Amino acid sequence: MMINDPLSDMIARIRNAHMRKRSKVLTPASRLRQRVLDVLQDEGYIRGYSLVQNPGEFPQFEIELKYFDGQPVIAEIARVSKPGRRVYSAISDLKPIKNGLGISILSTSKGVMSDTAAREAKVGGEVLCRVY
Repeated sequence: MMINDPLSDMIARIRNAHMRKRSKVLTPASRLRQRVLDVLQDEGYIRGYSLVQNPGEFPQFEIELKYFDGQPVIAEIARVSKPGRRVYSAISDLKPIKNGLGISILSTSKGVMSDTAAREAKVGGEVLCRVY
């Protein structure tokens, strides 16, 4: 199976696992997915992730989802930039998500980071997704 947008695929898997109240979800491994998962883990939206490699299969990440009082910590996760329509943002255009309760994840010249880290580093970039 060929996936056109690997990040959208991972977001859909996380969203679907939350709807089914799963504690873990698998997604194919890639560097971009790893960087986005690092940001989600650092910001406290997931418990963590690990690389799973079975002989004869492609490597996958096992993502440990996080719940609070039976509700998913990630209330909403949405892809902003898409392969056919990239969305870039300057530092001055990075507005807080849901009054600071959420984050935007950006791909910048200094790597993949949250909007807060991008403001501190004074870099803009491609807005990959928004989470709250």
